[in-house]
Amino acid sequence: MSQVRDLLGFVFRAVVAGLALAFVLLYLWPTLAQRMANGESPAESAVSPAPASYADAVNRTAPAVVSLQTRTIQPQIIGERALFRMQVDDGSGVLMSEDGYILTNHHVIGNAQKARVALWDGRVELANVVGSDPETDLAVLKIDQAGLPVAPIPEDSTVRPGDVVLAIGNALGLSHTVTMGIVSATGRNDLRASLYEDYIQTDAAINVGNSGGALINTRGELVGISTRNTVDAQNIAFAIPIGLALNVMNQIIDYGSVRRGWLGAFYSDIRPTVRNDTNVGIGVAQVIKDGPAWNAGIRQGDIILSLDGEMVADAGQFLLAISRREPGSQVELEVSRGSEQFQTYATLIQQPPLAPQ
Repeated sequence: MSQVRDLLGFVFRAVVAGLALAFVLLYLWPTLAQRMANGESPAESAVSPAPASYADAVNRTAPAVVSLQTRTIQPQIIGERALFRMQVDDGSGVLMSEDGYILTNHHVIGNAQKARVALWDGRVELANVVGSDPETDLAVLKIDQAGLPVAPIPEDSTVRPGDVVLAIGNALGLSHTVTMGIVSATGRNDLRASLYEDYIQTDAAINVGNSGGALINTRGELVGISTRNTVDAQNIAFAIPIGLALNVMNQIIDYGSVRRGWLGAFYSDIRPTVRNDTNVGIGVAQVIKDGPAWNAGIRQGDIILSLDGEMVADAGQFLLAISRREPGSQVELEVSRGSEQFQTYATLIQQPPLAPQ
């Protein structure tokens, strides 16, 4: 009898220990029970497998991607004679409305007033240039059609480093070429390729002709407009976030140009060795006399610490934030000058035309 009691006691203790372990596992990982109920082993559920194909995502957006061709007359001086030649450039665009509005890059259009547009179904249309914005390298075209396919826009267009993305465009003259990569970084603003920069960096191949094409997520939603690659490095390319692109497009359609606030100053990032104690701030490199910054008491050499209560640490992001405010709006600035700090208010004006790029 004692042996039976010992055996029953051993079994009872083992069952209690097993139940306790199961309780701890389910408490720490509440989704484990659901995964096991679905027939998944813990090893299988640890990492979500990549899809075998992105065809559904591509097919959702590809019909809205168009191929562009522009022709411009370029002067050419040979000796004492002025000759002219026809320059033909290829690019891409994305249909943003059923009635034919197309987003592309400013550098694709250049000085052209019209562009040939090749649609997904093989039709070729002549597009008018509605407007162009060199400061963000964006342009809007319009073709006279209806019922066109439109690129899906996500409710949340946020992308993160590591997200898988696909580029669709007229790469090297090969329409609807698809390349895949990941988001390498976001918020790139030091390329000096345009005035207002907030680029998505990706290693998806963006070749000549891709400019103005679509950068999409794995759901087939438009997250960016492909804009450029780098000539000095491989696997580095850039796209304009769709949020910025939509804002520019809508203003070009509504006003014919982009309305953006301007402070009348130029800025520079501060080297870490001379940053203030809070490790924030951007330097004021130049102030336009009688402009908004000048009238607010800001002078060359000052350090701007905050904008409307938000700390400032990046000149590019500060410039972009000011540009997104309406002309005529007032901003609050915290400024450091030597050992003193002060608050001031500036009323923004419309950014004046810049020199042609």
